[in-house]
Amino acid sequence: MLLALAGVVLILAWSVTGLVRRDRRRVPGGPEAGRIEARATRGLRDARRQAHAWHHFNDVNGVSALRDRD
Repeated sequence: MLLALAGVVLILAWSVTGLVRRDRRRVPGGPEAGRIEARATRGLRDARRQAHAWHHFNDVNGVSALRDRD
């Protein structure tokens, strides 16, 4: 049991170390890269908000609850 736990910890530590190294090597972009990233993040946030609202709009009369039960 302890050997398996040690293996899991080693795998997680190795993965985190790789991600940290990759992030440190990443060259910071210019102002255009910042604008592109901000626009992409905003688009994802808007899509998530729209999906959430659509789910609640369609669930007003409980039809999805009946559909899930069948």
